[in-house]
Amino acid sequence: MSMAVTVTFLPERKTVSVHPGTSVLEAARKARILIKTRCGGKAGCLMCKVKDVSGEGLSAQADRERRKLLGTADGTRLSCQAKVVGDAVVEVPEDPLKSAVRKLLEKQQEEEEGLW
Repeated sequence: MSMAVTVTFLPERKTVSVHPGTSVLEAARKARILIKTRCGGKAGCLMCKVKDVSGEGLSAQADRERRKLLGTADGTRLSCQAKVVGDAVVEVPEDPLKSAVRKLLEKQQEEEEGLW
């Protein structure tokens, strides 16, 4: 029987336990973290990019993923291809609209705090 491993998703800071060999995309779904994908996990659309923050805990890149991410050496992975093999920390890029709204709310909060 294999031991469970954990994946922590940033910036939400949600952690989920999964079996080793589970894809990051499957782990995200279990944690109710949205990672967009159009190809059904076939490494075709390149929409499911995440960043391996921990630098460990994920499988090595297979040839298919390496070819798709040619020239990307900053820890970027395809969540449909990267398998969890140990405890890992993964950063999910924020949706551009969500990011814009968050920044506006932060700015508004700073301005309100400056009034008092």
